[in-house]
Amino acid sequence: MPTTEVDDLRSVVRDYLTVTSPSQTVRELMATDTGYDEASWRQMARELGLHGIAVPEQWGGAGAGVTELAVVFEEMGRALLCSPFFATVALATQAILASGDDAAAERFVPGFIDGSTTATLILNGRLDPWDPAAVTLRAGRDGTGYRIHGEAALVIDGHTADVVLAAAGTDAGVSLFAIRADSDGVRRTPLAVLDRTRKVARMEFDGAQAEVIGTPGGAANFLARTSDLAIIALTAEQVGAAQRCLDMAVDYAKNRIQFGRPIGSFQAVKHRCADMLIQVEGARSAESHAAEVADTDDLPAAASVAKMVCSEALHQVALDNMRIHGGIGFTWEHDAHLFVRRAKAAQLIFGDPDYHAQRLAALVSK
Repeated sequence: MPTTEVDDLRSVVRDYLTVTSPSQTVRELMATDTGYDEASWRQMARELGLHGIAVPEQWGGAGAGVTELAVVFEEMGRALLCSPFFATVALATQAILASGDDAAAERFVPGFIDGSTTATLILNGRLDPWDPAAVTLRAGRDGTGYRIHGEAALVIDGHTADVVLAAAGTDAGVSLFAIRADSDGVRRTPLAVLDRTRKVARMEFDGAQAEVIGTPGGAANFLARTSDLAIIALTAEQVGAAQRCLDMAVDYAKNRIQFGRPIGSFQAVKHRCADMLIQVEGARSAESHAAEVADTDDLPAAASVAKMVCSEALHQVALDNMRIHGGIGFTWEHDAHLFVRRAKAAQLIFGDPDYHAQRLAALVSK
């Protein structure tokens, strides 16, 4: 999309989330079992078309790119949107598209796009970095189909997903499977986690029926790409959340009066806000570059750089926002701690900065 269209997209999404995902709504949804509002979920899909923005037109999508999708995730991160959007769009949809299985895309993607189906993806058992050797599930032949066995300890939105895509080991190698979550042999348990805005569940499979996606034994390569694309979406959320923390801190520094003047006029506060801005802009640059090279061989390295930079930036900026607010910033009633929780949880998903530093070193030394 041209720059003006990207700006328009950002404006539309921000305006929508300002109305549908204010702080009070986020807190209300955090306390529910499902963790999201179904009416808003369907509205985003059918009226705004957000679910299919980066899906090819042949499957009913808008045919935009990763850069446009990242803009959407940035605004969702800014709002701390409680929604299965990340699991359905960044994980499940991208996995099916990356598989090259047209029949599976025709069967599942339209439901993801129109909001009638939610989904998630299990790469391994604990939201760790993609590694075929770390796959915890096992699938075996059962006549013309497969049955899945094993446990995944941490699954994003696993408690509400209609369809679960799961990497599992087979005699042919690592394969991707689709499982209907209401099938016999599927058990899911919601978990209490640090970031209450993103629900997580434990899932157990005891002979659940599954259908293979893509070529049996051929999932390792396309799931590596899926993982890197998910990292871009995650880092876009981190950028949006970091920008929101900066905005909160600057606004408070301008309006909080101490000793007869705004605290933002004091050098220590002024310098901290400047440092926050530098970190936010650095994170945005790293994430934007990763999105721009998503269709090139530079994707793995760029994704790792973005995950390192954005994770560190949000973690530091969220803490600085809390500190600038002083005592009130540490209370439950203030939103600052929600961003600290998101920062810490997002820092660990799909590999922490130390992991990605090692991965980057390995990639550039080849």
